[in-house]
Amino acid sequence: MKLKVDNIQFNLLINESDFNNEKTPIVFLHGFTGRAADWQFIFNKIPPKFSPVAIDLIGHGKTESPANPDYYSCHAIVHQIDSILDQLNIKKFIITGYSMGGRAALAYSFKNPQKIKAAILESTSPGIEDFRLKKERVEFDFLLSDKIKKEGVESFIEYWFNIPLFESLKKHPYFGDEKKLRNQNSTTGLANILSSFSTGLMPSLWEKLPQLKFPVLLLNGELDEKYTDINNEMKNKLSNATHKSISECGHNVHLEKPELFTKFVVEFLNSL
Repeated sequence: MKLKVDNIQFNLLINESDFNNEKTPIVFLHGFTGRAADWQFIFNKIPPKFSPVAIDLIGHGKTESPANPDYYSCHAIVHQIDSILDQLNIKKFIITGYSMGGRAALAYSFKNPQKIKAAILESTSPGIEDFRLKKERVEFDFLLSDKIKKEGVESFIEYWFNIPLFESLKKHPYFGDEKKLRNQNSTTGLANILSSFSTGLMPSLWEKLPQLKFPVLLLNGELDEKYTDINNEMKNKLSNATHKSISECGHNVHLEKPELFTKFVVEFLNSL
């Protein structure tokens, strides 16, 4: 399905025949360099009282990649998600996000808490509190943005998946296919989202976490020590959170361990 927001065409994965007012929508938001189709593996495994919707975020997949970087800010992305859901007449839903998509999900949840029934956050950071670290992250993401512009997407993807965060992912049997799919992203889209939706530019949400009263499922891979620690801290601040850490798994749980990811998500959904 294609929808327009601010004259930008967005691509969605949705089973329109299965989409009705009696079912609770689950909105899936992918990570950096990902796409809506990353979530298709779980669509037919979700309990029948739920209806999945996945969005190609701006600059990714089959959604357009405008040149203006203002369309890629945290504020703009929250607005785009909200406009898409308004067009679909979605009033209350479960939001699910991985990594960058998790940050978008958190930002959306604070802006529109009345619309969120529950949240599923995989390898998600609520931002950076320390000003010096925020500045360093912005500078680093701007350098990466320039790298994409100068060297192109294919060269950047090769570099990106060689960072320690994705070490365990490289052992996945479909890793080569994943890289090829991510090479289809646009230079403009990836460069702009790095520079405009940097974790360093995003307002820190750490101190606001206790305000979220709806159920939250936190997921991470045990081999990803950084996000294991982040999720432990988040669980302590959230009033209604469940934390699952998956063994022999790194940053991308849903790709490395889809069966366990599905198991924990389905258990969480059935508990609501």
